[in-house]
Amino acid sequence: MIDRHLRHVSRLGKHPSRFRLAGTPVITVMIGSLSAALPLIAQSPIMPPFGLLLLLSWRLLRPELWRAWIGLPLGLFDDMVSGQPIGSAMFLWTVTLVAIDAVEHRLIWRSYRQDWLIAAVAIIFCIATGLFFARITGGGEVRLLLVAPQMLWTILLFPFIVRQCARIDRWRVMA
Repeated sequence: MIDRHLRHVSRLGKHPSRFRLAGTPVITVMIGSLSAALPLIAQSPIMPPFGLLLLLSWRLLRPELWRAWIGLPLGLFDDMVSGQPIGSAMFLWTVTLVAIDAVEHRLIWRSYRQDWLIAAVAIIFCIATGLFFARITGGGEVRLLLVAPQMLWTILLFPFIVRQCARIDRWRVMA
């Protein structure tokens, strides 16, 4: 009889660990960046940049979670894993987070559609500028039209990723 009462422990008044609160978003972005290392063969870039998608999702879902400088270490990790020139994601993600901060200070309230528009602009900016960085560092001649399907696929995938981040966030804040 005592054993039955010990199995049920109330979560009221308990708090999740600091690592769970702060580490979960960072780890999910890093896992998203690791998806670039999957052994998929394609003739054109179609795989969405999951690291960027998760970064934008967490930032738009929980604005208080990160400062703009988080783009530097997470971008470095993404650069090392994805094979992009070192510093490109660091620069692009930090500029994107600073721009989102600037837009947020101008808006009184945000809706889901505005978040999607902000993410779409950020995705187009990051993919197009990443292509430019790859081109100027000797990545060959790649046209913007070639990455247009990747941009479209990534923009359309954003609501699903935000929903998954919201699920993870519910688990993250549970005791």
